[in-house]
Amino acid sequence: MQSLTKKRLKAFAIDIAVSTVVSLGVETLLRKKIKSEFVHAVVTPTVVMYGLEYVQMRKCGQTLGYKQQGLTLTDEEGNTPTCEQLTKRMFYRDYVSTVKYLTDRKQFEQKEGAILPHDAFTHTVVHEGNTK
Repeated sequence: MQSLTKKRLKAFAIDIAVSTVVSLGVETLLRKKIKSEFVHAVVTPTVVMYGLEYVQMRKCGQTLGYKQQGLTLTDEEGNTPTCEQLTKRMFYRDYVSTVKYLTDRKQFEQKEGAILPHDAFTHTVVHEGNTK
């Protein structure tokens, strides 16, 4: 596993931890209004995770995890990714990339970990060092 890929994995773990804490807070607020356990177990954590990632990436090209690991996401030209790129990237990463990893591990990382399948699909690149 490449060094950049390890940093990306650590950043994702940090982002999941932050998302979990926020999700627990949101769940506490919604618990009295919404009685469905499915909403609290599946919908709330998913919406919070995607929402936090989208807002942070759209605003500054970094999530808290990326910032802590010194990573920045840009499009191929070095600009902040568009709304469409970010949305497609999140869904592709969580649903399609997993299958790609299981079927072809050797081709999963490109350019020393800077481009994973969801980056190639959305024409984005992760850079080491804060370029913003």
